[in-house]
Amino acid sequence: MALFSVFFLLFLASSSVTVSAAPCNPLCYHKSKAGYFPLSKTVITSGACGYGSLAKGFNKGYIASGIPSLLGEKGVACGSCLHVTCKNKTLCRGKGTVVVLTNSLKQAKNNSDTDLILSDRAYISMAAKGKAEELLALKTVEVEYIRVPCEYKSHNVSVRVDESSKKPERLVLTFLYQGGQTGIYMVTVYAQNNFTRIERDMDRIYGAVWEMKEVPQGSLSFRLFVYNGYDRSFVFSNKDLPADWKVGEIYDLGVQMNDIMDKRDGCTPNCTDGQVDQ
Repeated sequence: MALFSVFFLLFLASSSVTVSAAPCNPLCYHKSKAGYFPLSKTVITSGACGYGSLAKGFNKGYIASGIPSLLGEKGVACGSCLHVTCKNKTLCRGKGTVVVLTNSLKQAKNNSDTDLILSDRAYISMAAKGKAEELLALKTVEVEYIRVPCEYKSHNVSVRVDESSKKPERLVLTFLYQGGQTGIYMVTVYAQNNFTRIERDMDRIYGAVWEMKEVPQGSLSFRLFVYNGYDRSFVFSNKDLPADWKVGEIYDLGVQMNDIMDKRDGCTPNCTDGQVDQ
């Protein structure tokens, strides 16, 4: 009986350690504060993800900057979607709003407790009827947020050819309209040169921006190595980047990514540490 008691106590101890170590993963609710900034300002649209002015058009302008941990290593989670709910019951409706992460938020002493800066359009959308001005006057508000799938029903995954591209020395692409709850971890380019098939990997510069030097001739097809939580998969383009690609143009790759994460880890009782596991 004594031996059983020892084993039972050991089991309880190991169980409590397992529970306390459960990661604060992206499918858990995070508690923090959110502020806002006019959509016209660069704090939302430029920087860590590389979307530039294109970000203003994402999700009808419902976009946000987030703390670096939300964007993941080298910005792999750029373009991900968050459902944000205002917790002020007097000024806010309970429905919340969905935003696309387009930039990294640099925290300072005056905003160390703020995880998100929303576009003013997204921030106001959380207000109860007739309470928008009062909510704006607060500057920041208590929120809960959680990662949700992005939906781009009218857009396939696309690439924009960056202005720094130059044939045949360098090709720089920004990946757009990445749906679901996915992250692109590797990009492989295929080209057909006469009877020889060329296979080359691109390098992530930062965020959604990838580059390749010594660009193969001809049209280019793509294989994306995609993470969605614990699952891994390859996504192949159905349309090629044409051989006569032009700087500044956006090209449709003819495929959508709609995979969602599988929640296998538990959440901490108060998920506030801002950590994101990919």
